[in-house]
Amino acid sequence: MSKNKIEWEEVYELEIVKKARRWNRLRDVYTIEGINRRIEQGGYPEVVRDADRAYEATIWQTAGEVLKNRDRIRLVIVAGPSSSGKTTTTLKLCECLRTMGEKLKLLALDNYFWNLADQPRDRHGDYNFETPRALDIKSINRNITELLAGREAVIPVYDFKTGRRKEEGTKMKLEGGELLVVEGLHGLFADMTRGVSKEEKFRVYIEAVCQLKNRAGDYIPWTDIRLLRRMLRDSLHRNYPPLKTVGHWHYVRKSEKEYIVPFIKDADMVINGYLPYELPIHKKYLYPNLKEAVSHYQEESERADAFKRASRCLGWLEEILVWEDDSIIPATSLLREFIGGGIYH
Repeated sequence: MSKNKIEWEEVYELEIVKKARRWNRLRDVYTIEGINRRIEQGGYPEVVRDADRAYEATIWQTAGEVLKNRDRIRLVIVAGPSSSGKTTTTLKLCECLRTMGEKLKLLALDNYFWNLADQPRDRHGDYNFETPRALDIKSINRNITELLAGREAVIPVYDFKTGRRKEEGTKMKLEGGELLVVEGLHGLFADMTRGVSKEEKFRVYIEAVCQLKNRAGDYIPWTDIRLLRRMLRDSLHRNYPPLKTVGHWHYVRKSEKEYIVPFIKDADMVINGYLPYELPIHKKYLYPNLKEAVSHYQEESERADAFKRASRCLGWLEEILVWEDDSIIPATSLLREFIGGGIYH
């Protein structure tokens, strides 16, 4: 049995997975057919309400755990795989901590990407942003060390439109007693915070813990939920078509299996960012584009992985009923990170 398989079996036995399974069964959103029933019987708005409440409750619980150990904690890290909801979760957590009386500053690791011109490309012209080495780890460590020592740090500002860091960074300094919150894909990768002791860190991991079965009784992979989210965000907000997102996903999976997923077992708190009401919204925005992606990659024999992923995701959307009116999704919802219109972005 491979190392990765052992890790995944351990992940699936985590208490958060069992809790998600119970929650979904109680509300008849454990299967696609169940979600369709909730829509047909008028219960979809209730699912939206209850799912958001459950997610918010976990964030408040996380903030409470930080405060319990605040005498030793100086650094809170929020990490997780692509499109798991890190940005919304981090901002909500900061909001909760401030409500509880904490002062803090937020450091986003996305600002530490190397300039696009310095990133390697594959034979398809695609960049691999998913490895920790795509980030300036040396500068991350230097800035975190400066901040925790009470010194002023100059934080880079990355412009995703130009693919370059701006010439001038942003000055940051922690005032007495302030907490430093770090958010990023590879936040739990040891090299990112090698100068900070384990006792001083509180590590938060977020994942779309999707406990949902299709008509055949197969579980929908968590990664498929995140792929749908990323296709949605890329197409609506980054002028990056779903076709390219699917073709890039093999980089995402390779990197997260090695550098992200294994750290779920080391987290002090794991937050479930999956929303049982999101698939009907994904269908509204992505169904035609996914059909196009499947057709395209079917003709490219060397991109069999992309064809397989696109076909599988298309299958989930073909089974689920569509929900056209997304005004029902609150501006505070994590899903707004991907469809837009949220207050945290």
